[in-house]
Order: sequence, then structure tokens, then C-alpha cells
Amino acid sequence: MKVSDILRVKGNTLYTVGPDEPLARAIDVMADRDIGSLVVMEHGDLVGMLTFREVIQCITKNKHVVGSIGVRTAMDDHPLTCTLETELDEVRRMMLERHARYMPVMDKRMLMGVISFYDVAKAVVDSQNFENRMLKAYIRDWPSSEDEQPSAQL
Repeated sequence: MKVSDILRVKGNTLYTVGPDEPLARAIDVMADRDIGSLVVMEHGDLVGMLTFREVIQCITKNKHVVGSIGVRTAMDDHPLTCTLETELDEVRRMMLERHARYMPVMDKRMLMGVISFYDVAKAVVDSQNFENRMLKAYIRDWPSSEDEQPSAQL
């Protein structure tokens, strides 16, 4: 399974923020939309990711005050990315190694979507459930010993 399969099921709704916008506004968007990340875009290019992890770290460094902090101060300016062709096993490995919960999906310089660790886990579970149903159907349709043809004795 590839990242493109996950995006096809998930859809392509993206929430973005500019790096020079106030962090308080970004937090409001994340809370209002019940999302854990925003893609930081500048002049049509991906320049970072803002997740609740970066927000919490930034606020903690600023003595628990958001104040006039900008998104650029809090964002991860080197986010982990993948492509539409990246295999799901590779995405899982990458996300686990970097403790990344969100990953932008790129096609060259164009942002195609964002997948979350939840999306990856759901895809794995759905795939395993499908395989289990297929195996159970195969076993259920297994010919019983009465239906089997006797083998020729030599």
C-alpha cells in the first residue's frame, strides 16, 4: 500500500497558515477545526509544519504565554515529508524514527496532502481486516472431507 491510497480515502482537505501569522491565530484554527497540525506555506511553498507539539514547546519556553509569538518561531522548519509513491511500511518507519505524528505528502514541490499517524494506523487495520475476511471466507468455503474426491491408490 502506498501513501496515494491513504490520501484517496482520506480526501485532500488542507489547513494552512503563513509563517508570519500570530501563533495565537494558528492555535485558534487548530482548536476550531479540531486538527493537530497546520501546514506552513509561504509564496506557495511548504516552509514548515506546526503541530500541537511545537505549540506546547514554544509556549513552555515563553513562560506559558503566547503573547505576540509568530508561527515561524514555533514551527518545525524541516518537516519530514513523503511522496505519493512512498510505501506504507516506509512511512511507518520514518514516523516512528522521528516521532512524527503528521507528514506532508509532496509531489516535487507541490503539497498533495498531509497524513497522520492515525491515518497510517487506520490503513493498516483496514488492510488487516480485509485480509482476515478474505481468509475466513476462503476457510469457510474449504471443501469438507465428504466432498473431496478419493485419491487414486497406487
